Amino acid sequence: MNRTSAARSATATTSAMSMADLAAAMTVVVIWGLNFVAMKLALREFTPMQLGAARYAFAAMPLLLMIRRPALPLRWVAAYGLLQGLGQFGLLFMALRLGMTAGLASVLMQTQVFFTALMAFAFLGERLSRPMLGGLVFALAGLACFGIEVIAGCGTSADVTLAGLLLTIGAAGMWGASNILARHLQRHYPDYNPIQFVVWSSLAPVLPFLLLTWLVDGPSAQHQWMDASISAWAGAAYLGWFATVMAYGLWTGLLKRHPANQVAPFGLLVPVVGLLAGMLLLHESLSGWQLAGTAWIAAALVIILLAARGR
Repeated sequence: MNRTSAARSATATTSAMSMADLAAAMTVVVIWGLNFVAMKLALREFTPMQLGAARYAFAAMPLLLMIRRPALPLRWVAAYGLLQGLGQFGLLFMALRLGMTAGLASVLMQTQVFFTALMAFAFLGERLSRPMLGGLVFALAGLACFGIEVIAGCGTSADVTLAGLLLTIGAAGMWGASNILARHLQRHYPDYNPIQFVVWSSLAPVLPFLLLTWLVDGPSAQHQWMDASISAWAGAAYLGWFATVMAYGLWTGLLKRHPANQVAPFGLLVPVVGLLAGMLLLHESLSGWQLAGTAWIAAALVIILLAARGR
């Protein structure tokens, strides 16, 4: 398929989402919003590499024994698992450990919208509509509010480090790359099953995470597996079964049915849930800058969704 045909295909598949798809998108928003609290709590007892191995072990087992392999070449299944596992969550877990709050991480991860839109334009020929560009400007203004708070060291961001900030943005870039890979697979293998795909791709990062656990954490840290509490293991199970299998299964299904530029903006609601969950469950305070940033991001989503419904 040449570039012109790809652009026509992307335009043809753009449509307003059904109520079922909107419900799926909002379910993902809630799961991923609470996801950051689960990560922060689990990282009190696990190292980032240990949590990565535990998360994807839960995501792959026991479902791997009950779900057939997706009708895709294994190289694409493994590539998605490594992009999402080692790339997105490996970097994010390190960020949360080195200096990043759960609420702010949920916001900064939404730069995936920019990465997804730019990569979709560059590699898939998906056009950037005017409402999308307007929404991105609003979202950028919202993220700028959080950036100002971190850089200026004001508000509640004293515990956010530069390393944590850069690692989180890197994780968002990996999320954008996995979005594009999912959309690419939809074009070439339109009948693949999203749940099969997510479960089998979850197997790919387990061994690399275990290897990194041994190399990075060292043998002395291995006792943490046995000493971890039930709540830490419950957090890892939530990350594996709900935040990975269920949420990414729904998310990948949305990417199969709609252009990446139409699906990715739903992620802009995740920080709203993440900030509120951080306040209620982790007692993270919400500053004026964070309120302003959340308002800008909510406005961006409204612009994009209203434009999609109008089409």
